[in-house]
Amino acid sequence: MPEINYKELNNYLKDRKAGEFAPVYLIYGQEMLYKNSLEALVHALIPESQRSMGYEPVEGTNENIKEAIERSNTYSLLSSTKVVAICDSKIFYSKQDQGELLEKAKQAYDANDIKKAAKYFLSLLSVLNLSYDDVSKANRTKTIKLDIERLGDDQWIDKIVTFCMENSLAVASQEDNAALLQHAVEKGFPKGNHLIITTDMTDKRRKLFKIILEQGMIIDCSVPTGDRRADRMAQEVVLSERMNEILGQSGKRMDKNAYMALYEMTGFDLRTFSNNLQKLISYVGDRKNITADDVQSVLKRTKKDPIYDLTNAVSERNMETSLFFLDTLLADNLHPLQVLAAITNQIRRLLLVKDFVKSPHGREWHGGVPFHEFKSRIMPAIQAYDVDLQGQLETWDRMLSKHTGKDDQPSKTKGKKKKLRTATDLVIAKNPKNPYPVYQMLLKSERFAMDELIAVLELLSQTDLSLKSTRQNPRLLLEKLILFICQEQNNVNSG
Repeated sequence: MPEINYKELNNYLKDRKAGEFAPVYLIYGQEMLYKNSLEALVHALIPESQRSMGYEPVEGTNENIKEAIERSNTYSLLSSTKVVAICDSKIFYSKQDQGELLEKAKQAYDANDIKKAAKYFLSLLSVLNLSYDDVSKANRTKTIKLDIERLGDDQWIDKIVTFCMENSLAVASQEDNAALLQHAVEKGFPKGNHLIITTDMTDKRRKLFKIILEQGMIIDCSVPTGDRRADRMAQEVVLSERMNEILGQSGKRMDKNAYMALYEMTGFDLRTFSNNLQKLISYVGDRKNITADDVQSVLKRTKKDPIYDLTNAVSERNMETSLFFLDTLLADNLHPLQVLAAITNQIRRLLLVKDFVKSPHGREWHGGVPFHEFKSRIMPAIQAYDVDLQGQLETWDRMLSKHTGKDDQPSKTKGKKKKLRTATDLVIAKNPKNPYPVYQMLLKSERFAMDELIAVLELLSQTDLSLKSTRQNPRLLLEKLILFICQEQNNVNSG
């Protein structure tokens, strides 16, 4: 059966008879969209009068998979149709999601939702096949191959682990549960029984995903979360659809200025956007029009400014905008070390780009190169530079290994070539198929001289030490750093 977009769901459900529904559905993507799609699908499958006996939602933790399969294979007592839903499933998470899982755990922890934080952290342990001992204070830097430090002091991990152990929360085997669910879908469920799985993230390469696509139907509720123009346009379409739906139900109107004011308050947070719109509808009472003044009067700014807004402003040497985003990020309880790590990464990328420009590979680059020429002439040179750099790093690593005697140690990989973390980190074009961000980075590098970037790198190191070892005000340290980076250049050239 096909994979459809959530916008096509209503047409799919329209006039569909009972025997025409798939035995299994996977609904994935943006949380509010997949929950709305779940509700619409359940409503179509089971009349409201039979819902209490024919619909059985199950929390989507890995340990509940067996229970959900058993329920899906049991006939309903009082209804000809039975629906079992595995809600907010973690079954499709993979190792590629480990960074996002760790960030979501930290976000939930910062929001004082320790239970939700524990779910994401347990999912991380599950996909990495780790135990609680593996993530103890002494071991976690060896077992979790992520930059934990950028998320601030890792005491929050200790508190999540303590919560999990005190509540006897086990780390489930994800692969075993995925295999069980896959076998159950392949075998099929009794006639009239349906299984629905909802999740925020899914790995389409997993065999379970492909089996569901063959045996059932998949509903895509995903929305791009990036900051590219295409991503923002997709987000605006979703928000506009939701706005029109809510306003249509209440008979209200909102002009473009009011919508933009609301968006500036919430960003792309569909749930908050919807709740704030309902507040505005209640506030205006019998009045038909909602204005920008209403938005300013009623709502508080909850928009989470992405950290790349700060790094972009810093790399553009825009002092006022950089300080604004620093203020909003710290107000959102982003740890100062996370802010510092983001700025450091941006400066490292700018240094790498400047080195490319100074190398033989970069001799054709100059700030006036149009994008279409950049793609055809400069991008191949950048990729060649990345290959040469990786080769040099591997040479240095082998020399270091010989010097330290590591080559004499038995290898656990038995013949597999060790992949260098630095070799994959220090590249300009991580995704050569998307050259535009690389082009923008080269343009931004024109604002700096190499010696300026080296001086900034030295101050970054001093700031890192001060944040970790002194009681100086973190905000003042970061403001001093930004002022130093964004100070006006005096006769600075691009070299």
